Amino acid sequence: MSARTSLAALNAAPPEAFAAFAAELFEGAAWVGARAAAARPFASVAALHEGMMAAVAAAAPEERRALIRGFPDLAAGLGALAPDSAAEHAGAGLDRLAPDEAEAFARFNAAYRARHGIPFVLCVRRHGREAILDSFAARLANAPEAEEEAALREIGYIARLRLVDRIEGPGLPQVAGRLSTHVLDTHAGRPAAGVALRLYAVGRAGRTLLDTRTTNADGRTDTPLLSGAPLRTGRYEIAFDLGPYFRARVDAAVATLFLDTVPVRFGIDEPEGHYHVALIATPWSYTVYRGS
Repeated sequence: MSARTSLAALNAAPPEAFAAFAAELFEGAAWVGARAAAARPFASVAALHEGMMAAVAAAAPEERRALIRGFPDLAAGLGALAPDSAAEHAGAGLDRLAPDEAEAFARFNAAYRARHGIPFVLCVRRHGREAILDSFAARLANAPEAEEEAALREIGYIARLRLVDRIEGPGLPQVAGRLSTHVLDTHAGRPAAGVALRLYAVGRAGRTLLDTRTTNADGRTDTPLLSGAPLRTGRYEIAFDLGPYFRARVDAAVATLFLDTVPVRFGIDEPEGHYHVALIATPWSYTVYRGS
């Protein structure tokens, strides 16, 4: 990845330098920057991204297809990928697939290319590994025209994230989501402090532990459970250890508490959204909702 630059520097850069910068965002397609350069100066980073995508939209159909073809197949081997693509694939775990997963990716890649004549393009920084396979299966049956539009939309997401990684300036586009939680003890009428909880990603093979936290005096975690990047679409679970919390607050004559560990399983479908898992609990009941 190139060193970070500023929006002001890009606005003032020679056209060839601006085009070279854009080429890194669009898998080598310098023509996107060459054409977007005419719209400078851009007042914000978001406007810069919009200007580049406008250049893509205005291109001839074959140019857009060539742009799509410049992106690699997913999980097809990181050694031959450009640095950004290699890092993105590795971040999604596509460099460490189980044999059955690798076979599924190879099968989907071949079937997709045979049907649509282009690689399957997806912004993997916005998706969990199983969500990627689910998207493969869902999009395979679409009409080729619809898949070209979908590929260009995903290229826009990819370029936007790469742009934010490289640039400083006003008006950054929203690229990060946030997952937070809050536990309230309505039996005592106060936040539930000291509740241990665990965050998991949930897949076909089971759960993968992502983080372990304990609620603070306000019943929240000190920092969000996930933040600073797109939330990867997929299934998740937060396991709240309510038993140990309520043990000290329920009569000792009650040998076996009604609630122990409460698992809350939920889905994330908005990578840039805020998901707030609010849990309201007593020793005998709980309610969960998506708060704000």
